[in-house]
Amino acid sequence: MTTHGTHQVVIIGSGPAGWTAALYTGRANLKPVVYEGAAPNVPGGQLMWTSEVENFPGFPHGIKGPEMMAKFKEQAERFGTVAKQQNIASVDLSKRPFTLTTEDGDVVTTDSLIIATGATAKLLGLPKEKELMNSGAGVSACATCDGAFYKGEELIVVGGGDSAMEEALYLTRFASKVTLVHRREEFRASKIMVDRARAHDKIAWELNQIPTEIVTEKKKVGIFEKDWLVGVKVRHAKTGEEKVLKAGGLFVAIGHQPNTKLFEGALDVDDKGYLVPQARSSKTKIPGVFICGDVQDSVYRQAITAAGSGCMAAIDAERFLAGH
Repeated sequence: MTTHGTHQVVIIGSGPAGWTAALYTGRANLKPVVYEGAAPNVPGGQLMWTSEVENFPGFPHGIKGPEMMAKFKEQAERFGTVAKQQNIASVDLSKRPFTLTTEDGDVVTTDSLIIATGATAKLLGLPKEKELMNSGAGVSACATCDGAFYKGEELIVVGGGDSAMEEALYLTRFASKVTLVHRREEFRASKIMVDRARAHDKIAWELNQIPTEIVTEKKKVGIFEKDWLVGVKVRHAKTGEEKVLKAGGLFVAIGHQPNTKLFEGALDVDDKGYLVPQARSSKTKIPGVFICGDVQDSVYRQAITAAGSGCMAAIDAERFLAGH
């Protein structure tokens, strides 16, 4: 076991929120330490699974998600951020300085803590799903992020909650047709959202259908060939009958899981499991602990909003340390 000296700021998480918090606290000369994660976690957050980012200001021609996260990290390190490729196994927030223990047994103490552990999109668990999502080859968990890439395509949305209805409605701006696939006839979504989706002439319905397989074909992209989604095989929940729904894109909208296990019992969560900030701030009920990014955002979940909340957390942390 290794024990380190007490840091001024420790940040857990290495997505847009974490690196933005590191950039701001680094420029404030607070010498932040970022625990960016290690296998099986992927440092860099959900953008590491995004092939092309076109909606982040400052990149008029777009940028690949992993490349963007590398630039975030490089900029934060320029101002003195220390990055650790380790997972935090446990935290003790009962007193300051706070104590963090890594999976390797290192014990870390810090006067302030910024939590940017993000949220993980729930997937269907089908073969090829993550691979196609990572390569931008027809699978996505974010219509707002990727919908514009599918102009004129027939698309599939899987899910039965408000998020699925919202994704389907949003995708009608680009798609020629959107088929909403759900394993039951009843929906978790609110009646108003279901009614809006049912009223849209571009949305078709496949109910009592369980996705069982992703169907791909080789497609030439530039000078390369790669597997590309062309359909989804489904099985009827009652009859067992199988068929293939053809589509140029699959959007999985079965929810997100905020990465909050480390903080169970210590911090407040809402009814969806997301950490709860105090009004108009990144502060939590524990002085010196701040939250940012998707771990506290079940609504927007965009790189730009995550980065903005990382800035807020950094400024809140800086002011807290100045007052203590």
